[in-house]
Amino acid sequence: MARRFVGDRLVIASHNPGKTREIAELLAPFRVDVASVSDLGLPEPVEDADDFVGNALIKARAAAEGSGLPALADDSGLAVHALGGAPGIHSARWAGPGKDFMAAMNRIEQALDGRSDRAAHFVCVLALCWPDGHAECFEGTVHGQLVWPPRGGRGFGYDPVFVPNGHAATFGEMDPADKHAMSHRAEAFRQLVAACFEDG
Repeated sequence: MARRFVGDRLVIASHNPGKTREIAELLAPFRVDVASVSDLGLPEPVEDADDFVGNALIKARAAAEGSGLPALADDSGLAVHALGGAPGIHSARWAGPGKDFMAAMNRIEQALDGRSDRAAHFVCVLALCWPDGHAECFEGTVHGQLVWPPRGGRGFGYDPVFVPNGHAATFGEMDPADKHAMSHRAEAFRQLVAACFEDG
C-alpha cells in the first residue's frame, strides 16, 4: 500500500525550469504549495546511479533531507533504439554544462548517420520521498519516432525531434495540454496520483 501524501507543501527536486514548470502544472489541481530546489537554494546532488529509478531517488532524498519537506524528483531521458538506448540516463549530460539541447539533438542526428531506424522512447521515473526516507517510485514511457530538423518551440529538451506514435506533431509543436495527456511524465504522474493523492 503506497503512502498517501497528506501535506500542503512539496519540493520539486529539479534545477531544470522547464521540468519544474511542467510538474507544477500537473500538481496544480491538488492545491499543493510547490517550491523548487532552486527556490530553496539547495545544491544538485551527484547522480551516480545506473538507472532512472536510482537517480530519481538520489534527487528526491537529497531534497527531502535538505528541506525537511516531502520532495518529488523526476529522472527522465530519451532512449534511441538504434543507439542501444543512448543517451538514456545521460540525456541531460549530452546537452553539456550549458544545457544546450540543440547540440544534444545534433549529436543524436550525427550518431544516427542516415540510419532508417528512427524509433525512440522517453522514460520518466517519479520518486516521491519524505524526510524520514520513505519513498514511492512510478515509471512512465511514451514511444515514437525521431524527426529532423527539430520542429516547434514548446516543451523543452529533446521535445522538438520526438513525434509520439499515432501523431504528426512533435512534442515541441504540441499544445502543452495535449502533451500532458500522453507524455512519459504524464503516465508516471497518473500512477503517482492514483497511489498517493487520490482517495481510493
